[in-house]
Amino acid sequence: MSGGSFSRVGVVGLGTMGAGIAEVLSRGGLAVVGIEINQEALDRGRGNLEGSTGRAVKRGKLTEEAQREILDRITLSTDFADLAECDLVIEAVPERLDLKRRVFEQLDRVCRADAVLATNTSSLSVTDIAVTTNRPAAIVGVHFFNPAPVMRLVEIIGTVLTEDGAVARVAGLVRSLGKTPVTIGDRAGFVANRLLFGYLNQAATMLESGHATRDDIDAAMKTGGGLPMGPFTLMDLIGLDTCLEVLEAIYQESRDRRHAPAPVLRELVTAGLLGRKTGRGFYSYDKTASASASGTETEAPAAEAPQPVVGVVGSGTLAVAIIAAAARAGSEVRSELSELAGCELIIEAAAEDVAVKRSLFAAVADVAAPGAVLATTASTVPVIDLAMATDRPGDVVGLHFPEAGGGLVEIAGTVVTAPGVTDKAATLAGRLGLTAVRCRDRAGFIVDALRFPYLNDAAAMLEAGYADADSIDAAMTLGCGYPTGPIADLDRLGLERAVAVLRALHAESREPALAPAPLLEEHVTAGRTLR
Repeated sequence: MSGGSFSRVGVVGLGTMGAGIAEVLSRGGLAVVGIEINQEALDRGRGNLEGSTGRAVKRGKLTEEAQREILDRITLSTDFADLAECDLVIEAVPERLDLKRRVFEQLDRVCRADAVLATNTSSLSVTDIAVTTNRPAAIVGVHFFNPAPVMRLVEIIGTVLTEDGAVARVAGLVRSLGKTPVTIGDRAGFVANRLLFGYLNQAATMLESGHATRDDIDAAMKTGGGLPMGPFTLMDLIGLDTCLEVLEAIYQESRDRRHAPAPVLRELVTAGLLGRKTGRGFYSYDKTASASASGTETEAPAAEAPQPVVGVVGSGTLAVAIIAAAARAGSEVRSELSELAGCELIIEAAAEDVAVKRSLFAAVADVAAPGAVLATTASTVPVIDLAMATDRPGDVVGLHFPEAGGGLVEIAGTVVTAPGVTDKAATLAGRLGLTAVRCRDRAGFIVDALRFPYLNDAAAMLEAGYADADSIDAAMTLGCGYPTGPIADLDRLGLERAVAVLRALHAESREPALAPAPLLEEHVTAGRTLR
């Protein structure tokens, strides 16, 4: 396989990312020149290359002969002059603008006039790097994702100065390497990081505000949001220092308060607690605390308890799903008001209409037995509003299902919920086979409060014409490992629901960026999906 118009490619910086890029290029049959600052760094780079390909051999993904061929195609050096005959050079040094500019000054001196120069920056302005050279039209961004040999997405960034041919040539190379290129303009964070880090930072802010615990937020987004891992596990994996750098770069451009790094993130970085690489971040990773990053707490099994009698009031998809879940768990389910007196847990699952819910909740409270937990599945109506419609607000909690028929339930107590009621609700939910997480009575609870702002950002990105729907979805599925892209997820969840939740979040916080994107409002009015 060849790289089309590129046959010899240089890589400056052979850390984890740079070595991974060099490996990808060599696997594609290209001659590669790897450059490091000194012999010690070069030896580490060689170790990264040998280690990565060696692991592939052990897993049976690569033969020893193929490993030798890959390594033999990579020439390692500490002399920038060895890049003189390269058609393309990719810079992969640490994420510091001053350092990257110095590298490009040297590349400008030693590389051929027709060579394309690329930066692997994940958050800095490609334009800021390009303008320091004598060839800004030949500068592009080529953002690989870690680990480069595995991740399929590569973001290709052109600036207002970049000639079209350079972007097209690099995209062609990426495609020939078996990767999926997404071509976009020069904005801080590009597509994937712009969307991902807004969500991660909001999770950190949610933790710091006391809305929910670290473990409950992680469990909610993994079990209820369907993500590969929770936000705190992911930030620890990325490195909290990297998270801080990316957020600062995005905030510098956006001036959106949601991108201003959460104080807890800055505090951990200042303390040198950077995540997995230092043994402690949001979680601890020492051997004695190896289970502390699981995202959920494991409790000793409780003695066998009889299944609760459950009342479900309401109709529709959610009510049917709750009834089915309770029945599968072996619980008796009652739906008539006259039969609710013997229920331990009564769940209101009526349509999202405040007047209807208040009336129904008041009627339920009148017939429920003393000590019964009264729960509402309201997703955009404050739980406290419904609790105060009864004469027993201390028995009321929110019981929110982010996904109808899903295994997660969010339990929200209010300022008047009686002591022990939230615990009882969690216990009863557990006996129904549900994973229960707890949070305060706030719009969106956990999952929707984190999920819909991220989806709204994607809709705004689509509306602005920065990237098309396929590119945005590919960035999150191929670059971040999400099971579904945000545009597809909006259509799956329903645009009406998205707009309703975003309106509730905006009404509560008055945060301008949480107002539904006009594109969403328009499609709801038209009765159309985004695709």
